[in-house]
Amino acid sequence: MIRLPDGVVTFLFTDVEGSTRLWEEFPTEMRQSLRRHDQLIEQVITSNGGIVVKPRGEGDSFFTVFDRASQAIEAAYNLQRSLIEELWHPATPLRVRVALHTGEADLRDGDYYGSTVNRCARLRSIAHGGQVVLSLATYELVRDCLPAEVSLKDMGTHRLRDLQTSRTGVSTAAF
Repeated sequence: MIRLPDGVVTFLFTDVEGSTRLWEEFPTEMRQSLRRHDQLIEQVITSNGGIVVKPRGEGDSFFTVFDRASQAIEAAYNLQRSLIEELWHPATPLRVRVALHTGEADLRDGDYYGSTVNRCARLRSIAHGGQVVLSLATYELVRDCLPAEVSLKDMGTHRLRDLQTSRTGVSTAAF
C-alpha cells in the first residue's frame, strides 16, 4: 500500500470541462479519450512525485496529493502541456481544469477530509478548461521556484461557495 503524506501537503485536483455534454453526444469517442486522459494524468502525477488518491473522484476528476508544492506546480505544468499536445479525437478534445491548494491534511483511513480538501475542490470549480488556479497559500510556496516556462497572474480575490473564509486570493499559471 502506498504511504499517503500527512501534515501540510499540496492537493492537485482536475476535472474535464464540458464532459457531460461530450459523453451525451459522443459516448464511444469519450470512452477512448477518457482512457487516454487517465493514462496521461497518472503518468504525469507519479513522474512528478505525486500520488493519485482517487481517480474518478467524481466522474472524470482526479484527486492527487504532493509532499511539496513545487512538485505540484511542475506536475500541473507538465499535465497541461501533455493534454494540449495530445491528438484528441476531433469530436472530443479534452480541456482540463486544474486547482492547487496547500494546507494541513486530515488523513484518515486512507483518505483525506476537511477544509483543505474542500477549498481545493472549490478552487477547481472556478477554473476553466486549460487553466491552472492556485490558492494564495500555494502561490506563496511556489512563486520563487517556478519552472522557467511558467508565470503567474494574480486573479484577485474570489468567493468560494460554502467556506467560512470564502474569499481567497487566486493566481493562474500561464504557460
